[in-house]
Amino acid sequence: MSSNQHNLRQRVTKFGAAFAMFRNGKSIAGLSILMAFVLVAIFAEQLAPFSPTQINPRARLQPPSAEHWLGTTHLGEDVLSQVIYGTRGVVIVGALTALIAMTIAIVVGVLAGYLSGWRSEALSALANVFLVIPGIPILIIIASQFTNPPLWLIAAVLGLLGWGWGARVLRAQTMSLRNRDFVQAAKLNGERLHRIIGVEMLPNLMAIIASSFVGSVTAAILGLTTLSYIGVIPVNAYNWGTILNWASAQGAFVQNQWWWYLPPGLCIAAIGVALALLNFGIDEYVNPRLRSAGERARAMKKKGLDVTNAVTVVRAHQPSMENQ
Repeated sequence: MSSNQHNLRQRVTKFGAAFAMFRNGKSIAGLSILMAFVLVAIFAEQLAPFSPTQINPRARLQPPSAEHWLGTTHLGEDVLSQVIYGTRGVVIVGALTALIAMTIAIVVGVLAGYLSGWRSEALSALANVFLVIPGIPILIIIASQFTNPPLWLIAAVLGLLGWGWGARVLRAQTMSLRNRDFVQAAKLNGERLHRIIGVEMLPNLMAIIASSFVGSVTAAILGLTTLSYIGVIPVNAYNWGTILNWASAQGAFVQNQWWWYLPPGLCIAAIGVALALLNFGIDEYVNPRLRSAGERARAMKKKGLDVTNAVTVVRAHQPSMENQ
């Protein structure tokens, strides 16, 4: 085998090991729920039984039925169709915001941790400034300047204002890596800066990057639904927050029209649970104590032992003092 093939195989192995965090049960469950929402967002036109704005005056405020699975609004609009179409806005803003935020966080955080002197301090100070900037009030001011602010603008503002924490975490982790033997060996071999960071350091930062990405998606979804609920984003731009806005404005909470406000609320909770499971899975991979505890629990389950009664089971199999 040639040296080039060997190096290529090593890089592929290292790249695959960087995504080992997604192989535990929590990560798989979280990714499965997220993929379900992504598929709903992609195929919204095919899945929705009606247009989200289609009005049926003869079917106003109807509870769930065979024709309208999640009931109707005060105008006779199908709630299920609105929830399905609203998923698209949530997924787009969450993914685009996290992509923008993490791109900036990786560039600023890794460079601030790898470099030294005034350049590192300047980048660190920049991250600290953006860390304390209030994103929601600024987004309210910017959105008020547009009659119908597009989703990409909302995502861009949230992403440009939400990268500070990720940069701080990456800077700290990079500072712990820059003096490792494999990084010093790459420096001595005359490797360029982009290769040292891209090949030697980023694979070892993938768990931190993935966790920060999940956190950015969570913050973006909460920010979007909050702004939509309070009416900053136009109500004709369907997402789960605008559905709750309409339900609140028409007194659905007071009149107990649960089929109107409960489905979008459950969707927000479900995607929050998915992101939390994904984050727990990444944390279990990063934290050696959690990883070893999870491996022991899975091994005990395979043997048919009750994890919650592990101490009792062990003691039950120990010989008593009287028989010794």
